[in-house]
Amino acid sequence: MEDRRIIELCFLRDEQAIQAISEKYGKLCYSIAFAVLHNREDAEECVNDTLNAVWNTVPPQRPDNLSAYVCRIARNQALKRLEYQMSEKRRADLTVSLEELAEILPDDRYAPDVRDEDVGKLISTFLRGQKEIVRNVFLRRYYYCDSVADIAMRYSFTESKVKNMLFRTRNKLRKYLIKEGVEV
Repeated sequence: MEDRRIIELCFLRDEQAIQAISEKYGKLCYSIAFAVLHNREDAEECVNDTLNAVWNTVPPQRPDNLSAYVCRIARNQALKRLEYQMSEKRRADLTVSLEELAEILPDDRYAPDVRDEDVGKLISTFLRGQKEIVRNVFLRRYYYCDSVADIAMRYSFTESKVKNMLFRTRNKLRKYLIKEGVEV
């Protein structure tokens, strides 16, 4: 079923919309949640939470890209669940991934007037200007929370190549943000 039709079913409050979203995007949502949580049951629960969240937000939202909308909700649901579960403990690979990125993003103490949405748009613009493989590796690491080993396997790279690619991309992003007036 086409995304437009699914959105129309949501606006009509037809429960077929949930089934259609589940069939079309359920596996993708599961893979996103599992990459963050590394637990089958929790990932399945996140898929259900995602379907519920989409049902509750469409309407009033009318997403232009249903796939991106659903993926964003799935990722946010997984990160919320992880934060809840790991409030005492820290999952090393995810913490390291986020710490790598935190080194180049603006801090509220030094850039209180910079909004997260503005930084997000700048990062999107920056990534659109990169080679496709660089963009994909960056997104796999920092959006989908894939491990360096998983990324290396996916693209048939060595782990060293992935680490170097991420390092160079973070440095380019830092320079780009500074050039755009964002104090890092």
